[in-house]
Amino acid sequence: MAMPAPADPTPVARLPHRLPGARPALALLLAINMFNYIDRYVLAAVEKSIASEFFGVETDDTKAKMGLLATAFVVSYLVAAPIFGWLADRTSRWLLVGAAVILWSLASSASGMASGFTMLLITRMFVGIGEAGYGPAAPTIIADYYPVERRGRVLAWFYMAIPVGSALGYGLGGLLSHFFGWRWAFFAVAPPGILLGLWALWMRDPPRGQADGCAPARRRASWRDYATLLKTPSYVLDTLGMTALTFAIGGISFWMPRYLQDCGGGDEAEVNIKFGAICVVTGIIATLLGGWIGDWLRARGVRGAYFLVSGMGIFLSCPMIILVPFVPFPWAWGVIFLGVFFLFFNTGPVNTILANVTHPSMRSTAFAVNIFLIHALGDAISPPILGMIVGKGHERWNAAFLTVAAITALAGVLWILGARYLDRDTELAKHRLSDAPGPDAASGLSH
Repeated sequence: MAMPAPADPTPVARLPHRLPGARPALALLLAINMFNYIDRYVLAAVEKSIASEFFGVETDDTKAKMGLLATAFVVSYLVAAPIFGWLADRTSRWLLVGAAVILWSLASSASGMASGFTMLLITRMFVGIGEAGYGPAAPTIIADYYPVERRGRVLAWFYMAIPVGSALGYGLGGLLSHFFGWRWAFFAVAPPGILLGLWALWMRDPPRGQADGCAPARRRASWRDYATLLKTPSYVLDTLGMTALTFAIGGISFWMPRYLQDCGGGDEAEVNIKFGAICVVTGIIATLLGGWIGDWLRARGVRGAYFLVSGMGIFLSCPMIILVPFVPFPWAWGVIFLGVFFLFFNTGPVNTILANVTHPSMRSTAFAVNIFLIHALGDAISPPILGMIVGKGHERWNAAFLTVAAITALAGVLWILGARYLDRDTELAKHRLSDAPGPDAASGLSH
């Protein structure tokens, strides 16, 4: 007769709802994340103005060249992220966050001083390096403040900064470019970022793993421990799904302002304000709702709740993405609203999965590996690829949107497949890097 698995030494019922200092840390990281995405999407908002100044008359390859600005940021981001992730598992995460925010803010300001395309390309690479110091560390700090049962909705608050920051990037970029020129769109985001970075330098790390109720780490994570990530189905399927979605969203979000201007949505300022407003409204509601529903379903015993919420949101979004280029304005705004709304459902749950299936002592590296993969195969290559699909004219936008919908649907399939593994992988994660074997240790990681 099989012996029952040993009970978790720290019962969930005895874990606090949050550790001391959780709310100020969450507020600061949310603000930093918002400026992170403001900086990213300012570039998309003013892309057409930059192209006009640097290239003059548009040629067949102009869109592909402009897409390289997004690629330069992403490549430097994904290459530096594993280095900073490894450091974040071994040193003060707040120190890394503060230094990173100051670096990318200065680099963003330098983007506004670029005298040519090559210089702008270089400054965007330094923005990526700065954000690489922040990306792997920030969600792990939050995860160490809140237990698994509340982590979905709390991380949803953190990732709510993505739609808000993206929308502000579009809106502020369009307005500042219209009234003062595109360079002021980059100058404006630097001072707040520097102040937030200085604030982060004064913060202290929370204890790693206390909020998980997991066995404490007895040693540093080794390469063998990191290799277990590749044997954890939830981590692998989550990362593959995020890669597909990052390719799709990274490409279409970069080109959306240009599509709206080319196809009757309005001028530069108008389309950025309208699309920004859509991102704010849908992003806040859908991101928070997705995190809350994931926690709610998990508490009621639904297996793989976070995967199911993410996958279903994607499947509801795909038809809307396909319809966008076929619906005339102003009706197209309603289709865009619904498509963006359902896309944001997955934001909190998929990142909660990453946090829950990795041990706290190797969590930053796990996030860094995820960042490397989803960007290397995602938005590092999608803007120039979609730019080439669209080409010089406007007639091939429908092919670009169909490509985005197909790849987005692939993400949904991968996440639905991951649902069967999630609960077991979450429990196994608590026992890595400890001397005590976890449940199902004898059977390995196979299902």
